[in-house]
Order: sequence, then structure tokens, then C-alpha cells
Amino acid sequence: MTTLPSAKVKAFSENTVERKAYDLAESFSKYMPIQNHRNRLGFNLFKALTGEGDTAEIIVKTGKYKLTGIDKAEFIKLLTLELAKIKID
Repeated sequence: MTTLPSAKVKAFSENTVERKAYDLAESFSKYMPIQNHRNRLGFNLFKALTGEGDTAEIIVKTGKYKLTGIDKAEFIKLLTLELAKIKID
């Protein structure tokens, strides 16, 4: 049995909110070794940046992310600081 190759994915352009959210999530690869957790974090950050999602504290507490090398409280502080740096046009 064989499978077909995955569909091509068009990357977001540099200045989109989606790109900023997913890039921020990817920057935490040191603390989040599982790619799927970073993808879920990116989606939640995108929702937060567009005003539809939760705060960083709620995202981390309910996200069930596997964190390594940092505890949840420190990660929440770091995430909150990094979110504040993102400018949405």
C-alpha cells in the first residue's frame, strides 16, 4: 500500500499576522521539542493577536504543551513579553 505525497503548502508572506504568530511559536523550539505543540501554540497565538483568542496565561495553562527546560510560570512571562513586541498593522 502506498500513500500520495502531501499537498503543497503556500507559505505566509513576511508581514502577515499568521507568519508572526507561527514564527514566534517556532522560536520556542528550545522549550517545546514537539512540532505539533508549536503548531497548536502558533494557532492560539494567531487567535490571540487577532482578538479572538485567550491571553498567554490561559493559552499555556489549557494547551497541555510539553515544556522542557522552563516551568510554566516562566514560559508564560516570556510568551507575554514576546507577544507585546509584535506589532500588528
